[in-house]
Amino acid sequence: MTSIKFLFCNLNFSLSSILHFFLSSMVLLKIKFPFQKRVRLAQGLWLLSWVAMFSGAITFAIGVFLKTELHRRSEVMHSMDIHIVPNLLMAVGLASVGINICAGKVCQDSLDTSRFPRWKTFLPPFFCFSVFITSLLLVAMILSFALQPSLEESLKIGLKNGIRFYKDTDTPGRCFQKETIDRLQIEFQCCGNTNYRDWFEVQWISSRYLDFTSKEVKDRVRSNVDGRYLLDGVPFSCCNPASPRPCIQYSLLDNSAHYNYEYQTEELNLYNRGCRQALVSYYMGLMNTIGPCVLFDFLLQMTILVSLRYLQTAMEGVIGQENVEIETEGYILEKGVKETLLETKEKVKKLLQFAQVGDASATTPGTQPDEEKPATA
Repeated sequence: MTSIKFLFCNLNFSLSSILHFFLSSMVLLKIKFPFQKRVRLAQGLWLLSWVAMFSGAITFAIGVFLKTELHRRSEVMHSMDIHIVPNLLMAVGLASVGINICAGKVCQDSLDTSRFPRWKTFLPPFFCFSVFITSLLLVAMILSFALQPSLEESLKIGLKNGIRFYKDTDTPGRCFQKETIDRLQIEFQCCGNTNYRDWFEVQWISSRYLDFTSKEVKDRVRSNVDGRYLLDGVPFSCCNPASPRPCIQYSLLDNSAHYNYEYQTEELNLYNRGCRQALVSYYMGLMNTIGPCVLFDFLLQMTILVSLRYLQTAMEGVIGQENVEIETEGYILEKGVKETLLETKEKVKKLLQFAQVGDASATTPGTQPDEEKPATA
């Protein structure tokens, strides 16, 4: 037992030492680059940047497709929180195209030492912007799975309202609600929100198509507290065409109303699953397909940025040298992670102080108040 504790203590000490070394070392991940290695890196990175540019265009196209699919079902969605995922994909996809065009141009100019120095001041903010944009790909992928409960709740409320307004074909703003629900149930082979019984709780037949002189209609309306015409029936779009029996839409819970019929065992020759389950499965299937594509784009983009950073730092060692074929060193950070973070923190503080001083000087009145004039006789 004592030896196990000693082993864990040594392991913990070793991990702490390694972490401290990487955080406080002067240069992070240093690599030597001979002339030929720099050339091959620039050429390979130029080709990879074009591949990443097309990958960014595909990411944009995926975002547009997902946005379109979500917009098609917007009438049965209560909130639009899930739209943040396609919006991010479209924005990051377009930004990735621009980033990789710039990266390709940097790679071209790195082959000529006379043209590379003009990128020296541009590249540090370019890297910060590129890392931020690329990180949004990871955020979009995480959100696509994290927002599943929100999507399900949005569809639950949206479908409930859609079923409730199914009959309002002559009401402005709801004229196409019936068509939307019918097409949805046929396309996704579903019925109701959770199941077919959701239609029993609403009046889905408009009053303009009911004969109120009929005793059956009067009895159904009077039997309901809210004065609604409720029945154990569903719209035609719930019928499953694969069923061998002709569709039974009405009196679904009355075995005596139909010959050789038992609603407890026959599955009612209707679609079994609710539309909420069908839509969630459909959209999460899209997310599961999109996720690996976005992850590949993220890894590709990060590979390009890391390689471009090595190329930049290796080329900076050539600037001002007579012999451009000398061996240089490339690295990710000039200082350790800890020192870099502290230095960045100090720079941000100075910028904020400078901004505050500028605001204070701008609000200071330019002229002093006039002194009291002496009284004249």
